[in-house]
Amino acid sequence: MEQRKENSTEGNLAFDKYNYRIMLGGLAVLMLGFVIMTMDKEPFGFGFLGLTLGPVLVFLAFIIEIFAILYRRK
Repeated sequence: MEQRKENSTEGNLAFDKYNYRIMLGGLAVLMLGFVIMTMDKEPFGFGFLGLTLGPVLVFLAFIIEIFAILYRRK
């Protein structure tokens, strides 16, 4: 019978503690972006906060989340 070689990474978690910290930071930026979009006083959110600052923060948060998933310490 043939024995399989075990991976040296077997049993390790997919993400490090640092990755989870980055993810939490990204979630905080995401929530901040949505809160800023709701704070706009213009009708239907057509002011600077609702159309520019909030969506830019939400987009930045998704970039941070992608970075947190792909980042690997050496």
